[in-house]
Amino acid sequence: MKVPYYSPWITKTDESYVMKALKQRWLTNGSFLKKFEKKIGNFLKCRHVSGVGSATQALHLSLRALDISKDDEVIVPTFTFVASANAALYCNAKPVLADVDSDTFTISPLEIRKKITRKTRAIIVVHYGGQSCDMDAITNIGKQYGIPIVEDCAHALGSKFKNKFCGTIGKVGCFSFYPTKIITTGEGGAITSNDATISKKVNILRSQGMSTNADLREKQSKWRYDILDLGYNYRLDEIRSSLGYSQISRVNTINKMRKKIAKIYDKKLKKINGITIPKIISNRNHIYHLYTIKVEKNYHLTRDGLFNKLSKNGVGSSVQYTPIHQLSFYKKKFKLNDNDFPNSTNLQSQVLSLPIFPQMTKKQIEKVISIIE
Repeated sequence: MKVPYYSPWITKTDESYVMKALKQRWLTNGSFLKKFEKKIGNFLKCRHVSGVGSATQALHLSLRALDISKDDEVIVPTFTFVASANAALYCNAKPVLADVDSDTFTISPLEIRKKITRKTRAIIVVHYGGQSCDMDAITNIGKQYGIPIVEDCAHALGSKFKNKFCGTIGKVGCFSFYPTKIITTGEGGAITSNDATISKKVNILRSQGMSTNADLREKQSKWRYDILDLGYNYRLDEIRSSLGYSQISRVNTINKMRKKIAKIYDKKLKKINGITIPKIISNRNHIYHLYTIKVEKNYHLTRDGLFNKLSKNGVGSSVQYTPIHQLSFYKKKFKLNDNDFPNSTNLQSQVLSLPIFPQMTKKQIEKVISIIE
């Protein structure tokens, strides 16, 4: 690809930190994990941070920490990656899908209200593309019904609602450090919370449910441990933690670079008939993990036609997402219908995410724009 959909930004400093981690004796549960967690907490102004192996693991552990179990219901937007809903199934709970706002692609508070039943035990919201959901309306619903809010912040490291960082507004926040995300650890994620009880449970569950970790047993010259709960091997190792520790030092720079690219896209693409640029809501910032346009009926190509044209010209793009209610597994398991999610169903044939990454050149940006023009 002349213009890849995404390219991770790995510096010499990143490499040096990874090499330092490789020279340690402890390659898991070591100093880099603790330093990385502390840096995330300082950045987000959050009390408790737990590094884990992926955002999927973060979502799963968050629901476990909230005691979500069999026959419980968890409300999830249908216009998201499938991991948001899978987390509920991992707990033997039922994901209840809700439609999204057609302008921001984030879960609709009105649709959340419609989906609440006596079995609802959690609401997962997804800050699509790097812009927050309507957290005032959603947290008010949570308070009214006594339902905890889990923030899927896979796109939102640095996103704010009013003056609060995403991941610190609900009961729990779940972040992704996948290679396409704001910062990367290769594979990796984190859980944020200001609730000490939830954080303690997460830390036990991520390491097999053990009462003490190996490094602590060595320090205390003790071999005994206990298993306190059904846990998992969901740890974030030192190698990935060291890369994250290095990368988060420039998270503000990365987000500024993304915004600069988005501004160029905005200026040129808003003039093209049939192309709708991302809508920005006044009480939220947008950090543009995704730059997602809508290809309307009055554009001279279909969305798929534009995708193919970009690809033939060496430009990567992506459709994010196929709604969960249209995926074979979910459609069959829960007998879901397009008519129940009109906004998400319409978006599926309209949205196209364009290349956006920190080191994208002006020439690459202009190439994308010229093809669309």
